[in-house]
Amino acid sequence: MKPEIRVAVVQDSSVPFDAAATTQKCLQLIAQAAGEAAELVVFPEAFLGTYPKGMTFDAPVGTRLPEGRDDYLRYYDGAIDMTGPELAAIEKSAGDNNVFVVIGIIERGGATLYCTVVFIDPVRGIIGKRRKLMPTGSERLVWGFGDGSTLDVVDCSLGKVGAVICWENYMPALRAVMYDQGIELYCAPTADSRDTWLPSMQHIAMEGRCYVLSACQYLRRGDFDDEYRCVLSDDPDYVLMRGGSVIVGPLGEVVAGPIFDRSCVIYANIDRASLVKSKLDFDAVGHYARPDVLSVRVDREAKKPVR
Repeated sequence: MKPEIRVAVVQDSSVPFDAAATTQKCLQLIAQAAGEAAELVVFPEAFLGTYPKGMTFDAPVGTRLPEGRDDYLRYYDGAIDMTGPELAAIEKSAGDNNVFVVIGIIERGGATLYCTVVFIDPVRGIIGKRRKLMPTGSERLVWGFGDGSTLDVVDCSLGKVGAVICWENYMPALRAVMYDQGIELYCAPTADSRDTWLPSMQHIAMEGRCYVLSACQYLRRGDFDDEYRCVLSDDPDYVLMRGGSVIVGPLGEVVAGPIFDRSCVIYANIDRASLVKSKLDFDAVGHYARPDVLSVRVDREAKKPVR
């Protein structure tokens, strides 16, 4: 493996509910990052398929309104299939530009939608996906739950790459599963642009002694059309997500970012030797572990409702 890797983190907006247009935007951003010699590109959570910030789907406790079902149909129609043309085009772009792509999507699984991250190798194509294990709050109404069958870190020519999505990063046991697989490039696609996100990313980098690459959208109300029923604001200049994308090194040092309130792509050169050097005094699943006292059990079986 190469001693140094150049990585890119995208901070931009989807074209809401328009997977085809968002795909074209992805292709442009991949080519842009490749032009800056990036070998890995990380996109935000739900970038391809839309993060419906501020939408309620009209689901008050105890009842559902028909307007919310119409909203869900629109959301479903704007999501993608794993075998659809959108990911096929991104696979081709990854190969043409020799870039490994980590991208957040809204995946159709039957009539259920999943918040998913897809790993796309420039040579092998799609080599894995991670369905969000624990959607947060009202996300649980419109997204299904992942299971242990997609908790894998993937191996590629750049090293060991994994993804933990948004508030899953607050789940200590899930982080331990990533560390135990030797994760080196820890991707954290998110929709959280609060000030508290950065210290969390620094903590995880130090805890896992890995590089953390966190991507968040810069998304305004005006990126949606006038029909979008957002309870937060109807002002087109209202910022729904302000970014804050960041790259953090294995001793918690901020390498690039965070950048707020604009679209951008941030870059960093990663020194692989620092991954080993950082573990001199701490390895959460090695010499600093106490499995005789504390351990995590993982169920990796795919959970099927009918067997």
